[in-house]
Order: sequence, then C-alpha cells, then structure tokens
Amino acid sequence: MGSEVKLPAPLAVAKTFLRLAGTLYFWQSLGATLLRVLCSFLLGMCAGTLLGTLCAFLQPLDAFLSPLRNIIKATPVTSFIILVLLWLSNSLTPLFIAFLMVLPIAWINTQEAVRAVDAQLLEMADVFHLSLWDRIRRIYLPSMRPQYLAACTTALGFAWKSGVAAEVISTPALSIGRNLMQSKVYLESAELFAWTAAVILLSVLLEKLIIRLLKEARA
Repeated sequence: MGSEVKLPAPLAVAKTFLRLAGTLYFWQSLGATLLRVLCSFLLGMCAGTLLGTLCAFLQPLDAFLSPLRNIIKATPVTSFIILVLLWLSNSLTPLFIAFLMVLPIAWINTQEAVRAVDAQLLEMADVFHLSLWDRIRRIYLPSMRPQYLAACTTALGFAWKSGVAAEVISTPALSIGRNLMQSKVYLESAELFAWTAAVILLSVLLEKLIIRLLKEARA
C-alpha cells in the first residue's frame, strides 16, 4: 500500500517482533497476560462444570439460574468490561471478564453432555448396583469427554479474545492489551502487528497444550 502506518510489510513486522522478543518487558507482558488467561480459563471451566452438572440433575436450579446464564451470553463483552472497571482494579478486570466469557460455555456444554448420557447405560448401572464413583468413571466421563474437550477448546479461544480486549480498555501495567493500545495511539503499526502475532502464537500453543494434557489424562 506504500504506507507502513496503514499496513506494514511482513519483513518489518518480523524484525519488530524479534526486537521486542529481545526485551525483558516483552516476556513480562506476555507472562502477565498468559497468567490472567490461564487463571480465568481454569476458574471458568471449574465453575461452569459444577453449575452444569448441578443444573443437569436439579431442574428447579436450572430454571432459577438459566436467566442469569442467558444474560451473560447475550451481553456484549465491551459492556461488561466498562461495568466491571467500576468495581475492580485494572489488573483484575481482564481476569474477571475472561472468566465470565468461559463460564457459560463450560456450563452449557457440561449440562448438555450430562443429559446426553445413554439412559440404558444408567439402567445397567442400577442393575449392577454401581457406586457413584464407578458411574462417574465408567459412564459419565467417557460419554462426556468429546463434548467437554470441544468446550475447552472453544472456551480457551474466548478467554484469550475477551481477556486481551479487556486489557486494551483497562490497560494494566504489564499486559499485551496495553501494548496493543499504545502501538495504536503512537501509530506504531509494525508493533501492533507484532503484538497481535504474539497473541495468536500463544493462543495456538496453549490450545495444543491443553488438548494434549486432557488426552493424556484420558489415557
């Protein structure tokens, strides 16, 4: 395009990325964002799994909490970020926002997976008087695993997107989002693309790591 501000050349982005990768601040920012995303992802999956399991077995609880779940799903993430900034610090806002985006994904998928377990297998468990632990280990977990693994992958992507978006608005001291915003403000397009590339690489690596860990746990 003949304008590095509008669209920098790939070589310029690569050089900028390598220059940034040679600084301690770059890795500190990546580490801080990665820690926020991982914490919010794990908390969201744990809370969503618990709520999904309870709602699958307790219909009154599902009827009571489903409006809250629908509100979280329907509300734009930007609105949540602005509201949460009124209550939490700049560094905690991205963590809470990412948690909030992961929660309904884990919740809905867990609830649907529990309800989709083969009724005949459950009848067989009743006939053979299997314990609760044996039911969970031999029936529920194998039946739920494919859908739950897909939920983990989707939720991790949403955690990254929403977490970095919250960082762009809240601009915590050490974060990828803050650097994205500063690159935009100072028209450093090559840095903007370099930080974006860092987000994509981290997201892909983390997704592969989570899937591998879940598959190893299954084995």
